Amino acid sequence: MQKLILVKVGGKVVENPDLLSSLLKHFSSIKGPKVLIHGGGRSATALAKQMGIETKMVDGRRITDKQMLKIVTMVYGGLINRNIVAKLQSIGIQALGLTGADLNYLEAVKRPVKDIDYGYVGDITKVNTEILCPLVEKNIVPVLSPLSHDGKGQILNTNADTIAAEAAIAFSKYFQTELIYCFEMPGVLKDPKDKTSVIPDLTLNDFKKYQEQGIINAGMIPKLDNSFRALSKGVNKIRITNIEGLESGGTILKTN
Repeated sequence: MQKLILVKVGGKVVENPDLLSSLLKHFSSIKGPKVLIHGGGRSATALAKQMGIETKMVDGRRITDKQMLKIVTMVYGGLINRNIVAKLQSIGIQALGLTGADLNYLEAVKRPVKDIDYGYVGDITKVNTEILCPLVEKNIVPVLSPLSHDGKGQILNTNADTIAAEAAIAFSKYFQTELIYCFEMPGVLKDPKDKTSVIPDLTLNDFKKYQEQGIINAGMIPKLDNSFRALSKGVNKIRITNIEGLESGGTILKTN
């Protein structure tokens, strides 16, 4: 079975021109089929502020009302996505930018209202990766934005880490999949203030232990929850690292 590498890159990287150029240089060195998934929340927040639209967050999650949905659609599906595609083309990589509505590759439902109304936020129901397989087999790089759709004409805002994990799971039916979460740190750290304190191997039991001790907290928890679920669903390998560790290094997640 052929290998496929999916790289999910955080907003701090894609929103910084120098970091983005460095990322794409390293990304271009990855051999064989590959997929790029991006975030971009800070850019959406900045544009909303310029337009006088308040950004509302609950536990780090964006409330996406109608006005904010317009902002994230413009930023994620337009500005950031097209910028990445153009830069990939400039270094000789054929790329195709996609939202979930394009080719109907990512279906979702609007998140039900329980304690909090998140608005137009999508919970993934299906990833139609079979439509993307011919692209990656021809070395065309799908560049996936954090937008899904409900099949009834409604675009939905969807977490990029979750899209990366679910896409990796779906692709694992056709490829040996490796998922790399690339952000500003060299891996999962024992001490957030010490970049040399990378945990080289992290099992699910270790994750739970570090979480109880408060060593792993905040935004890293949902990223790792997604990752360990993906490992249990057929993804071959998952790493968490920075740009320099894209080819090798960082924290490798293990089931046991």
